[in-house]
Amino acid sequence: MTIDALAKYRQAYSNFRWDTPESFNFGAVIDHYAEDPNRVAILWEDQDRRRARLTFADISLQSNRIANVLAGLGIKRGDAILLVLPRITLWQAAYIGGLKLGALVVPCTSMLREKDLVYRANHCGARAIIAGAESATMIADLRRQCPTLEHFLVAGSARSGWTGLHEAMSQTSPLFKPASTKSSEPAICYYTSGTTKEPKAVLHTHSYIYSHRFTGLNWLDLKPGDLHWTTSDTGWAKAAYGVLFGPWMNGVTTFMFNGRFEPKKELELLAHYGITTFCAPPTEYRMLIKEDLAQYQFPKLRHCTGAGEPLNPEVIEVWRERLGHTIHDGYGQTESIILAANMPGMPVKPGSMGLPFPGHDVRVLGNDLCESGVDEVGEIAVRVKPERPPSLFREYWKNPEETAAVFRGDWYLTGDQATCDADGYLWFVGRADDVIISAGYRIGPFEVESALLEHPAVMESAVVASPDAERGSIVKAFVRLKAGVERGDHLVRELQEHCKRITAPYKYPREIEFMDELPKTVSGKIRRVELRKQEESKKGK
Repeated sequence: MTIDALAKYRQAYSNFRWDTPESFNFGAVIDHYAEDPNRVAILWEDQDRRRARLTFADISLQSNRIANVLAGLGIKRGDAILLVLPRITLWQAAYIGGLKLGALVVPCTSMLREKDLVYRANHCGARAIIAGAESATMIADLRRQCPTLEHFLVAGSARSGWTGLHEAMSQTSPLFKPASTKSSEPAICYYTSGTTKEPKAVLHTHSYIYSHRFTGLNWLDLKPGDLHWTTSDTGWAKAAYGVLFGPWMNGVTTFMFNGRFEPKKELELLAHYGITTFCAPPTEYRMLIKEDLAQYQFPKLRHCTGAGEPLNPEVIEVWRERLGHTIHDGYGQTESIILAANMPGMPVKPGSMGLPFPGHDVRVLGNDLCESGVDEVGEIAVRVKPERPPSLFREYWKNPEETAAVFRGDWYLTGDQATCDADGYLWFVGRADDVIISAGYRIGPFEVESALLEHPAVMESAVVASPDAERGSIVKAFVRLKAGVERGDHLVRELQEHCKRITAPYKYPREIEFMDELPKTVSGKIRRVELRKQEESKKGK
């Protein structure tokens, strides 16, 4: 990093102030932008090429009607409502309508099954559910299993046991004044993916929503006139980052596509709509760079970001070579906004998460809560005393033990391992329980996975510790190959030698198993924990 760039970053970092208002309601922000009747909020398209264009005035009106529908059902400030909608514009309107009322919005991906929704409804004591037609069809018996759930609204026509939301909206007033909610008041409850145990309820306040103003400004680099596309599904925190709060806190138009991911289709949409700022998970970028990018023109694209999991250096290099844009990786959690990022204008070190995001004192700590040395592995932590960032979650709701485990001393401990280099850049190593210790070496699975991905035969990989009598553990890789690639011992040896060339030889996978699909959470993250437990069971640990 150049001295000038580092000095500029440090100045911006030290001068940053949250200035969070005492009272805040996101619905009032939408109503403010709605004062310009021509200000476009969203462009939308689906798999069947149906399209829509909604202004902030449209969203304001729809969210007012939904707030009135909920109020008419007796939903009060602080009551929980489940939101189980796919990527349709009614998702934004319903989300904002709930916030305007002062309800606790519980976003759920439409991929969840009935048992998942039963758990969430009972845990948060939800009084209402707003679901898409497919989810409503799948949900058979919530009434008997969820005693607090009284009201069932479906996005579409009424059906047995469900009230049609559109019809209910048409029968209510278009006027609604957003509740004067305190910034410290609960607003949203996310449920984690639950890769190791029951999902934790991540409780956020209205100040979290306000904090996403800076996600849009300082990471997504949003400016007036932009058209931003974050490809996230609606149930995840990343949708808050880039589909809803990040852009709309800044009055920027978003694009939303309701359809399955296909690399060619995604590139076509980027070109057709003239997307200016783009955010996608590394999994998608890895697929996109395998296409013939020379076939497409993106004259308006100016800033690209990636988040959700670490971004492999080779993906950044290929994207930059072919499109002339550097992907700015960022690190955040369901429990926070962006905590570290490669911000606009900052020199990017491919593979690094970047520098601490303004407003956050981010350090790498050892087990004694003392700061680790340069390039030493430790846990990513955020200082919460004497001042707690308003961007952090309030607690793991109804789970004081888990809350106490992550708030220790002056710090919030993220559970993620990283190193910090001499310039202050953070480098992801893995989840604390993902780090492999083999013959005394500490090996991060991500760097081995990145090495494997550089081989032309590999589509995806997951690396875990496998018990070994001599070394304690060895590195084992589970590999999904590209279509048409032949499996065999010869390829195992080839991949092992490839890893030895790409990364330190002691890190190479001593065992490789080929798989048709890798186990993943519903959010698309690889479930290393499942593979690790499989190995432990197989080898009798």
